[in-house]
Amino acid sequence: MSPLKTDRIYQGDCVEVLDSLPAASVDVVFADPPYNLQLGGDLLRPNNSRVDGVDDAWDRFQGFADYDAFTRAWLTACRRVLKDTGTLWVIGTYHNIFRVGTGLQDLGFWVLNDVIWRKTNPMPNFRGTRFTNAHETLLWCSTGPEARYTFNYEAMKALNDGLQMRSDWNLPLCTGPERLKDEAGQKLHPTQKPESLLHRIILASSNPGDVILDPFLGSGTTAAVAKRLGRRWIGIERDDSYVAAAWARVQAVEAVDDPALCATPRKRAEPRIPFGAVVERGLLPPGSVLSDASGRWSARVRADGTLISADHRGSIHQVGAAVQGAPACNGWTFWHMRVEERDTLVPIDLLRQRLRAEMAAESSGDSTAGLH
Repeated sequence: MSPLKTDRIYQGDCVEVLDSLPAASVDVVFADPPYNLQLGGDLLRPNNSRVDGVDDAWDRFQGFADYDAFTRAWLTACRRVLKDTGTLWVIGTYHNIFRVGTGLQDLGFWVLNDVIWRKTNPMPNFRGTRFTNAHETLLWCSTGPEARYTFNYEAMKALNDGLQMRSDWNLPLCTGPERLKDEAGQKLHPTQKPESLLHRIILASSNPGDVILDPFLGSGTTAAVAKRLGRRWIGIERDDSYVAAAWARVQAVEAVDDPALCATPRKRAEPRIPFGAVVERGLLPPGSVLSDASGRWSARVRADGTLISADHRGSIHQVGAAVQGAPACNGWTFWHMRVEERDTLVPIDLLRQRLRAEMAAESSGDSTAGLH
């Protein structure tokens, strides 16, 4: 089988194209399959104007059995091309997501999260016969319960203003200039997803250079965002007009020029810095007084890199836990040092970051870098 070719759109049936790709060659699959909406006629607004819903031939199936067979076929094909460390995202609504979920689990995928995309500007329920359908569901899956996979936890926390990212995402629908239009000014694709949604998905579950595959590329959102974030991409699409629009859209995207700006390093991957290194480098000499952020507890630094308080002695983590009566403590963020010129307390973790920056500079040959 020929090597994997990326940054291109394959036109054709998704299962046939997937079967032609090398096995275990893809890092992330994002799938936005037909929802099988089962529409029973035109949907009208109160003023009798027609709602531009999804009534295309590609969203119509003979019945649930037909849709289930279709779902298992493309999921099976995706599983073959996924690396063992890869993950799959699939989005849907109440019309199809539960049937897709059954197929995923039957094929051995392991559901990591179901994420609720809460639309901040949903279409109202014009008939007033049920609740406004204001969300869609994403299933995020690994290849098995023991599989190792990428999750850029720190990047998601940073994206959320320092708070742990939750599984309910408030994002608007695709509107305005981002929405692709045809020559008549109508929506080019009825289910175009917002770039903000794909930005979060790709940033969370991949690294620069990884291969992102979308088996139902449509208007090209996945490819456009993947390119911008420094990932390689593959799109599969049958429709001529969608292929042309998606390709033009991707060609207009400028990738970030510095790969480091798209990297999402994990804290566990950073070099370990013992607190003793801070002491022996003179950044916190023996006798320095540390306290928690409120000033309630204090301890002094010993020459061997341990701390001593009124009742406890040990590592920065052990003493931090002991004074609080807690089972564990991250001493780097618990203990603070006073910066006299600013008359303020700052976490000693700043010193660890300084040493890491100096190590990185030394390894790159830039001896002038560092925090001063």
